[in-house]
Amino acid sequence: MKYKSKLKKAAITVAALLFWIVVWFLASLKIDSVFILPSPALVFPRLFALACTGEFYKVILISFVRITLGFIIGMVLGFFLGFLTHYIRPAKALFSPLMSIIRATPVASFILVIIFWIEREGVPSFISILMVLPIVWQNTELGLEKKDKGLEEVAKIYQLGKWKTLIRVDLPQVVPFVFSAGKTALGLAWKAGVAAEVLALPKMSIGMMIYNSKLYLEIVDLYAWTIAIIIFSVILEKLFSVIFCAVERRKHGND
Repeated sequence: MKYKSKLKKAAITVAALLFWIVVWFLASLKIDSVFILPSPALVFPRLFALACTGEFYKVILISFVRITLGFIIGMVLGFFLGFLTHYIRPAKALFSPLMSIIRATPVASFILVIIFWIEREGVPSFISILMVLPIVWQNTELGLEKKDKGLEEVAKIYQLGKWKTLIRVDLPQVVPFVFSAGKTALGLAWKAGVAAEVLALPKMSIGMMIYNSKLYLEIVDLYAWTIAIIIFSVILEKLFSVIFCAVERRKHGND
């Protein structure tokens, strides 16, 4: 039954995708301008042609490394900052306004400012950190606030101590909140990271390819690279979900 349910869900997803591709095709026929909306009949073959080149994978790999590095750093910083601000109230008063500023400031503004601070190759990573940090921080704090008080009382009865309580009681309860935040932040980090590449133009990046496509009016290439970004983003989110499920199964198995 579980296999049939997954198969049905996959079929519905494919049908929905095909529906929107047909809508795209009909819209391209109506507009009848490759410079405004090229047909999927042009874009998908171009994407396949790009995917048959070594440069395509090299560009994606380099962008992936830059953005993933920022994502990981943002996850780690947000996680530890969440614990810090939860247990040390003056730290929360200090960092909460900063997190609010990061959330409220447009990504483009951050990119344009940071370009003057660091080398352009580092801009996508820095922007990814800024996108991930406040989300993970907030969810870590939320997880700590919603932790089971009864388990803390049990830890006191068994005299586990602060560090053992933190590792054995608090940490397992916070991890699902952190992974949930990571799943949300991953898509934002990827999109913001590519946007940073478009403005900072680091060598061998998806952003540079998109910028060049726009500059030289290669609109089919622009759409092809955009679809590549979407596909890769979906793959990353699915991979993250698989990792999260594996961690959860291992946790329950140990329990």
